[in-house]
Amino acid sequence: MATTGSASAATGTTTAKRKPVFVKVEQLKPGTTGHTLTVKVVDANPVVPVTRKARPGASMGRPSQPSRIAECLIGDETGCILFTARNDQGVYLLTHSLCFARNVDLMKPGETVILRNSRIDMYKGTMRLGVDKWGRIEATEPASFTVKEDNNLSLVEYELINVNDQ
Repeated sequence: MATTGSASAATGTTTAKRKPVFVKVEQLKPGTTGHTLTVKVVDANPVVPVTRKARPGASMGRPSQPSRIAECLIGDETGCILFTARNDQGVYLLTHSLCFARNVDLMKPGETVILRNSRIDMYKGTMRLGVDKWGRIEATEPASFTVKEDNNLSLVEYELINVNDQ
């Protein structure tokens, strides 16, 4: 059991971890977070890295590495969505030991992964799924479902409308 800080450790109380609630791709909505999904990678395309200029006053001792980004089409039996894989993050492999592999390298077509604590980002009015530093990507056994590619949620455009109370 995990403790929830020094105060609870001193009192001896523990908090049970809650079970993850797996959602399907078709249930994703704009601006939502905390999704856990089991998906297959349909396609992965690396995006050309953008090199940034050094900031004035930045540490000259450690050179910056170019960011690696890949746009991956992922999905399940209900639909598909674009996923943005970025740089290094903690990735749990089948052995459940933490190793710092690259998300970009893990997301290969045909692979099945579990995305934990993922969020929906809006990019040019369309939904993209992403995992930040608090999320996790886990490799898992191959899934038996086929991806429903004709229900691509990233092709739906959204527009923010301000409603004025009168």
